[in-house]
Amino acid sequence: MNIDNQSQPVYNYKHLEGDVRWRRFYSATHYFLTIDQSGHVKGTRRFCSDSIFQIYSVSVGIVAIYAADSGLYLAMDKQGKVYGAKDYGPNCQFQERIEENGYNTYASVKWHYHKHSMYLAISLKGQARRGRRTRYTQPSTHFIPLSV
Repeated sequence: MNIDNQSQPVYNYKHLEGDVRWRRFYSATHYFLTIDQSGHVKGTRRFCSDSIFQIYSVSVGIVAIYAADSGLYLAMDKQGKVYGAKDYGPNCQFQERIEENGYNTYASVKWHYHKHSMYLAISLKGQARRGRRTRYTQPSTHFIPLSV
């Protein structure tokens, strides 16, 4: 009996790549995520066109988030600062994960801090938090992507 023939099946998830979804991100801190024309990322309590995003599936579990109104991609730098980037690049890739409480978290694919993932987060005051100070268990990192 050959054990190699009984290995786990290989799954193909190519059908999930290239998918585009229109969403608004509502945080557990009660703010909608926005990227304004100047590239500042923050939260707002009211509806505005800056809070409408396109989520592109780059690969399985990896997404790029594009602000439709400002024309900027959500990005995170090495220090954990989130900002709006004009061009898509490695800083614009986030790992999307559905947490046990039903919220989604978005961690930078490229950057880590002391072996911890750096997450997209909106503080209780509506400001973007630095990724270095975030963990997936914090409510400020939890988002519900709402259909537009």
